[in-house]
Amino acid sequence: MKKIRASARHYEQNPLKEVEFDDLETFEHTKCKPLSVVLAVEPGRRKIINFAVSKMPAKGPLSKISRKKYGPRRDERKQGWNEVLSGLAPLLSPTGVLRSDDNPHYPKLVKKHLPGITHQRVKGGRGASTGQGELKKLRYDPMFSLNHTCAMLRANLSRLFRKTWNTTKKIQGLVDHLAIYAVYHNRNLTP
Repeated sequence: MKKIRASARHYEQNPLKEVEFDDLETFEHTKCKPLSVVLAVEPGRRKIINFAVSKMPAKGPLSKISRKKYGPRRDERKQGWNEVLSGLAPLLSPTGVLRSDDNPHYPKLVKKHLPGITHQRVKGGRGASTGQGELKKLRYDPMFSLNHTCAMLRANLSRLFRKTWNTTKKIQGLVDHLAIYAVYHNRNLTP
C-alpha cells in the first residue's frame, strides 16, 4: 500500500467528513492474472486519499484457462481492503461517512477499522458504454467522484486501458506508477 503523504498531514489536521471507497480491476501481464486496485477518494474534490494493489483469481470463462495455465491464484483483495481502511482511520472524522458499493465483504471490514462512522452502501449501476465501466448510465451517480477518478486513471495510465499493448509486468511497477500519478492527480488535476 502507498499512502499519499502530503495529503495525509492535511487530513490529520482537517479530518475528512466523507470518503468513497471501492476497487478498480486491471491485470498483470494477461487477463488470466487479474489485479484489484482499491481506492479511497474524497468526494467533491476527487483527491486520491489511499490505495492498494492486490492479486485476485480470474472470474468467468477465464477462470478455467487461468488455473490450467498459471495454477490457483490467491485472492488477496481482503488484505488490500484492510490496508486502505486502516489507513483511513486517522484521516476520517469519527462522525464521518464512508460510501461504497454493495460488496458483501465491506460492512464487516468497515466496522472493524472505522467503528462509529456511517457506512452508506449504494447499488452499483451498469457502465455507460463499452469500455466506460466507471461512468454509469444512472442519472445520478452517488459515487461519481470515485467513478470519475477511476475513469481518469484508465484514461491517463496506459497500462489501465481496457485494450492496450501496455500491460503491467510486475505489481510493484503498477504500485509505483499509481503513486506517481496520485501525487500529480492530487496536485494538478483536482481543486
